[in-house]
Amino acid sequence: MLTFPAELIEGYGRYLNKGFVRYKETHERLAVYGQKPDVLVISCCDSRVTPEGIFNVGPGELFVVRNVANLVPSYEETEGQHGTSAAIEFAVNGLQVKHIVVLGHGQCGGVKAFRENANNPMATGEFIGRWIKLLEPAAIAMACMPVDKADDPQLAMEYAGIRQSLKNLLTFPFIKHSVQSGVLNLHGAWFDIGSGELRVMDPENQRFDTAAPDPVSN
Repeated sequence: MLTFPAELIEGYGRYLNKGFVRYKETHERLAVYGQKPDVLVISCCDSRVTPEGIFNVGPGELFVVRNVANLVPSYEETEGQHGTSAAIEFAVNGLQVKHIVVLGHGQCGGVKAFRENANNPMATGEFIGRWIKLLEPAAIAMACMPVDKADDPQLAMEYAGIRQSLKNLLTFPFIKHSVQSGVLNLHGAWFDIGSGELRVMDPENQRFDTAAPDPVSN
């Protein structure tokens, strides 16, 4: 008989006695009044990247969508299971978030898989191959009009993927309307797993610069 992972039960116990207690009133309020986050984060499903941890937020503060390589597909009206698009639609139209952050990261496996199999993405897998093909326009744009130095092609592709996802977001009519109306803002960001560095994209030149938070007093 298969048993539930013991380490998860143990972790739940720690959470229940510490984390949940810490946010007990917040949880009670969220249970009664529902969620109202201001920010949607589209992040990679990489286990090393946790938006709630990176931005040090509590329950109810972020609406997070995670997928391979933090990609956003273009708007489509075709039949299918559009999970990422459905989550984006709910966040914008249902929750009325004020910001969407596309959060990429260093050493992204999805980006690496695309780079190593650009001529045959399907070699990476039936579902992964179709998904990472979303990076093809980013690769073409990067080759035609490079924004970043080519010293690190992996990093350049990670940046390009973020830019492409931001571009694809604007193909959704309700997002384009909200941005033009000034009620929604789109942002690009990149996180370095090893150093903890966060880089934010300048909307004017589309370059990524290190975020400079205010010093935190002990």
